[in-house]
Amino acid sequence: MKIGLLLSGSGVYDGSEIQESVLAMLAIQEAGHEYVPISINQAQHHVINHLTGEEMDENRNMLIEAARIARGDIKEINTISPADIDAVVIPGGFGAAKNFTKWAFDGPQGAILPEVKLFLVNMVNVGKPICALCVSPVVLAKAFEDSDINLQMTLGSSKVSSPYDINGFHEGIKSVGATVAEATLSEITIDKTNNIVSAPCYMLDANIVEIRNNIKQAVEATIALC
Repeated sequence: MKIGLLLSGSGVYDGSEIQESVLAMLAIQEAGHEYVPISINQAQHHVINHLTGEEMDENRNMLIEAARIARGDIKEINTISPADIDAVVIPGGFGAAKNFTKWAFDGPQGAILPEVKLFLVNMVNVGKPICALCVSPVVLAKAFEDSDINLQMTLGSSKVSSPYDINGFHEGIKSVGATVAEATLSEITIDKTNNIVSAPCYMLDANIVEIRNNIKQAVEATIALC
């Protein structure tokens, strides 16, 4: 099988979370399948110095930055259709909420890139599974806002340690039509009605081994849905 990997750049604070992206690629290949990196040929919202956390006076392109993770082998989203892949994984990272959507700035009212919305809606419409890691359920929530499709997803659990407001994120995706589920790092959420898998990953305090295990669990569940 071919499984897409939808990347919003390279780097947790302004693009795709690199560890989540690489571990998803590893899990896909360990399961005996092929990953297909995909991105958007547009400028990312801004560039963050990952050493200081400060914004930099630079402009970077999502596709070019994501190609760093993909070692140059990456497809532009407008060249991929659901017929080309069997499922798609969306790693987390602030790029999901800054580049794919404007959730980081405008909350649930933030816009979503039309290309991303069309791609995800088309995947669901033909029954192809989607795996949303970390914060990326906000992208799916925005893609299906004001539709008849009610997705069940998780961004983590309010009962365990997290650097983020899990309740706030859950209320946000509920406000645009999703149903939420609590999940810890040893858990995932599977929406069998819509073929959606979600896993909290770095939404919760974790080490890289815990992240690897959470992603492996999510990827294997996504493959099972295929």
